[in-house]
Amino acid sequence: MVLEKLQQIIAAVLHVDVREVSEQTSFARDLGADSLDLLQIVSMAEEEFHIRFAGEDLRTLKTVGDAVAMIDRLQR
Repeated sequence: MVLEKLQQIIAAVLHVDVREVSEQTSFARDLGADSLDLLQIVSMAEEEFHIRFAGEDLRTLKTVGDAVAMIDRLQR
């Protein structure tokens, strides 16, 4: 469920097809996301999942799977 919602957020922000977004997808390399794109994705994810990312958390987000794992951890 987290992955599916996050895929929708990423697809909306980056204007890509949801099918292009998997857990192995790299934000920068595969999707061409820059730091502002990532901030927008994180902001929308925080609202959707009712969580808060720490500043240092953002530096560790390289792939969609990293984000899914972090959201899962922050929801506990």
